[in-house]
Amino acid sequence: MKSYRKYFFILISMVLAVFVVFGALVVYVDPFFHFHSPVGGFPYIVDNQLSQNPGMAKNMTYDGCIIGSSMTVNFDTDDFKDILGTDTVKLSYSGAYPRDDYNILSIVFDKNTYARKRKPVKQVYFAMDIPTMTADPDETKYPLPMYLYDKSVINDVKYLINKDVLFEYIFRPAIQRKGSDLSEIYFSWWTPEYYNVQWVMHNYEQPEINPVEAAKDALIERTETNLTKNILPFVEDNPGTQFYFFFPPYSILYWNNVKRENTFEATMEQYRYVAERLLQHNNVRLFYFQTMDETLDLNNYADYSHYKPAINKFMVECFKDGKYEIKSIEEMDKGLLTVRKMVADYDYAHLFSKKW
Repeated sequence: MKSYRKYFFILISMVLAVFVVFGALVVYVDPFFHFHSPVGGFPYIVDNQLSQNPGMAKNMTYDGCIIGSSMTVNFDTDDFKDILGTDTVKLSYSGAYPRDDYNILSIVFDKNTYARKRKPVKQVYFAMDIPTMTADPDETKYPLPMYLYDKSVINDVKYLINKDVLFEYIFRPAIQRKGSDLSEIYFSWWTPEYYNVQWVMHNYEQPEINPVEAAKDALIERTETNLTKNILPFVEDNPGTQFYFFFPPYSILYWNNVKRENTFEATMEQYRYVAERLLQHNNVRLFYFQTMDETLDLNNYADYSHYKPAINKFMVECFKDGKYEIKSIEEMDKGLLTVRKMVADYDYAHLFSKKW
């Protein structure tokens, strides 16, 4: 019995030693940047928004951050450096709800975190996706690995002893010696040949026609709650930070969806309401890219809303020179009138008469 007991304790000790070694390796490399900034020379793979964004928000070196949905994934942070002189970190969440924006901005602006060695955040570049502003104010798009978001040390064991972390984010890149280009992380999988009208129309499915028109103010209540609860507190609490909010340039097909869903007037009112609320703050700059002529050309898109990377770079240039900037509610009203005319004049019948 003593011999069995001895071997049992030896086995347990070996298992614990393996766990300690693996845990120490995770802490040292830290592929999710949970404890520290990247180790020089290691080829980090960054492809997991849910798990890697919170660590990057805490421990990367930056003075600007990119916030929002897949409308932001094709931004190249080198463009922000070259054009605006800003060191940015991309913290995109595909399909982001306002609560996703809230969660990551809570880390960006957490003044009590132990990792506040980085520079103050001077700029936030925020994609204001109108369709998601009616989401449940407490709901995230996908379930989050909360052990990477909260401040508890105890549940970090889920990160330290994690086979996916070890094999996919430490061993695999160490062997392959090929990491992510941190300036282009989260880029969409579409290569240039996918940005064309044939591809867009071949995959486009029109929503069913809703025979009942939504009330003009139908989208305002939930939008107001999301603004007040999930977005504006960061603007109000950080007057020294410049917030660049922008309405992304969805294609003309987006408006076909809105028309068929019979929410056109409600959506127009929603845009105006959000603009009015944002423009009340001195540290906000607002851009309305929906009036771009490029939204009429489906060769600029891979589906009804996702535009080619060249448009992302153009928007960065606009953040510098002020093109498409909205400075008053009167200018927003003019922009909305322009969109009304664009939608009214567009030949949808011709578009849908073709065989794609």
